[in-house]
Amino acid sequence: MQFGSTSLPDWPLLEWHRVFDTRDAEEIRTLLGALAFRFDLAARDSAQLEARVNGIYLPGIYLGSAQYGAPVAFAASPIRNDYWVHVPIRGMWEAAVGRDAFVCDARQATVSSPTREVVLRCNAGAARVSLSLTSDALKRQLAVLLGEPPTKPLEFAPTMNLADGYGRRLAHMLTSAVIEFERTGGARWSPTTMIDFSEYVLTNLLLFHPHNYSDTLDRSVRMIMPRDVKHVVDYLETHLDSPITVANLVAASQVAGRTLFQHFRDARGMSPMRYLRNARFAKVRDALLRAEPEESVTMIAMGCGFTHMGRFAVEYRHRFGERPSDTLHRDRRGRESACGEGVVGQRAKAADGSVAALVQGRHRLATHGRRERAALEVRRLLRVAQKASLSTRLKSPRR
Repeated sequence: MQFGSTSLPDWPLLEWHRVFDTRDAEEIRTLLGALAFRFDLAARDSAQLEARVNGIYLPGIYLGSAQYGAPVAFAASPIRNDYWVHVPIRGMWEAAVGRDAFVCDARQATVSSPTREVVLRCNAGAARVSLSLTSDALKRQLAVLLGEPPTKPLEFAPTMNLADGYGRRLAHMLTSAVIEFERTGGARWSPTTMIDFSEYVLTNLLLFHPHNYSDTLDRSVRMIMPRDVKHVVDYLETHLDSPITVANLVAASQVAGRTLFQHFRDARGMSPMRYLRNARFAKVRDALLRAEPEESVTMIAMGCGFTHMGRFAVEYRHRFGERPSDTLHRDRRGRESACGEGVVGQRAKAADGSVAALVQGRHRLATHGRRERAALEVRRLLRVAQKASLSTRLKSPRR
């Protein structure tokens, strides 16, 4: 089935992260009861029951898949205070939110808030992917975006359109995450990647899905001075190799998160996170172009904040028209050739003092705005020249 814009692999999903797999109704009631869920199954449907629930826990969120085989119904106990987004990927689900009822299918998801009772009923063979977000994580992120703590419980609109807009983007993102965990068991997800994923989910849900603070967030948008945007840019440029959260950016800019995102886009034409990704790619390309012999693509990419080498390599090639290894090897071949003709091939001259001429030539680069790279090249050439001088002396006949 198409979920978002990506085709999911065959069911079951997230098998590396099993919660339970059983045909026993009482066992399911016990398991879900321990998680503060009520589970209902008609006796006539018990023969069809085949419950499979898998899921992964990330900072502040849970991403899981579920199918029950038979028509079932379940609801969260009032003691649970988390929020859920239920996205059907097969069959149909019906959500009863208070007195309102909604049909959920490939075009519409359900969003539940702990402020209202939600009962989910599925038909036989239905399956879903669900996203759970803790109240504490959402409250912290909402406070960051508002610039002050919320004064009343957060309540989302109970349905989400999956056909276009934000709902479609969320479905595509969840699809990508599920497929990645399905293929690798999550082995490639570093703590930085998990934090970035959780931040993206929390922030975008609050910014783009309607809730009772949406109007307040919209009203909080105000003009941001260029120096505040500059503060964020400076912060991003100096923390390219670190996990960066919205709270970090708000602290750097000293404005509410909603204001920051709106006016950073106005000033830079993109979101802060897109700017961060562009800056990381610019940094990694520059590092590849001036890499030392002992440095590898993986070492350089991880030092610039990239943790998934497969995705990094694909996007690098899309951006620059060549593989990162091509950039690294091409520059090394060019420098080795230059060294062979200019320094290693003239060891006697280097030993007699041509290092000064090399330094002078390299410093001419600095006058064209490349001081840092020129200095790095000067130090490298000094090392090469010193080695050449030593080699010349060792090969000279002793008197």
